[in-house]
Amino acid sequence: MRAYIVAALLAVGNLGGEAAWAQAVEVANVKYEPTLDLAGQKLVLNGAGVRYKFVVKVYTAGLYLTHKAGTTAEVLAAPGPKRIHIQMLRDIDGNELGKLFTKGMEANAPREEFVKCINGVLKLSEVFASRKQLNSGDNFSVDYVPGVGSTLLLNGKTIMADPIKEPEFFTALLRIWLGDKPADDSLKDALLGIKRERRR
Repeated sequence: MRAYIVAALLAVGNLGGEAAWAQAVEVANVKYEPTLDLAGQKLVLNGAGVRYKFVVKVYTAGLYLTHKAGTTAEVLAAPGPKRIHIQMLRDIDGNELGKLFTKGMEANAPREEFVKCINGVLKLSEVFASRKQLNSGDNFSVDYVPGVGSTLLLNGKTIMADPIKEPEFFTALLRIWLGDKPADDSLKDALLGIKRERRR
């Protein structure tokens, strides 16, 4: 009976209770804190997972929002600041990563949305192209703040002179992982907080 009660409490927690997220979430030995502060607001970890290419772990990703969201539409419509945080698990050419992100945005964003964020796409590509290589252990975040825009941080430091102002850019960026043709289906589920059998 006691085990049943404990299981029931855990199930309730997984439906959105704070208790379930009181501790850091660890994926591929990378820890994601349950909350963080951005632009004066508290964000919660919506989900985190691993990007696989075949059986190779490429990077981990974590999505932070002001409130939990379980679908792509809810994530994109969520108000307030947002953050997508990536930590590399292997070395990768910066120019290659920039191209992959651009392809992912173009494949998932509606044409009118992609057209509006071309300026941001070019800026992002330039940043990665100027970085010869991202090494295992490097991390970067893209922070979106309404009214300000999107800022790219590499290993915790801002590396863009000015934010990308178009809100469509961050929406298109998130579609890389949450769109109809996501980079990794299991990572999409993980970022949306959908529990699946762990990939081995």
